[in-house]
Amino acid sequence: MPKSSANSLPSLSVRIDLDPEGRIGPGKIQLLENIHTCGSISAAGRAMDMSYKRAWDLVDEINRICRHAAVERQTGGKNGGGAILTPFGLSLVARYRKIERDAASAVRKELVALRTDIGRAKNSLGR
Repeated sequence: MPKSSANSLPSLSVRIDLDPEGRIGPGKIQLLENIHTCGSISAAGRAMDMSYKRAWDLVDEINRICRHAAVERQTGGKNGGGAILTPFGLSLVARYRKIERDAASAVRKELVALRTDIGRAKNSLGR
């Protein structure tokens, strides 16, 4: 996430509650994107300063919540295996990012107003 400056808008984070025990949000989606980029759950976790066990637990949670495998392990071989996103996993990431973009677009006017209000409040405190 980019650092905010005085002129940047507040950011919006989207968390989707799929059931009372299952959520998909920016962290899990970023992990899936990293798995897609890195070709490995352990490398994806390292890219997020996350342990291999934590990354695996999140992948298992995503698969359980969605009742579809989002990640498929690749068995050993010359380069030692790895992981890929399934077609469902790719679709999940794409759909989440679309929801995120649409939500940000829908609230942009309110985020601008919020930034303006916060700026006014800061200015009135400094007097």
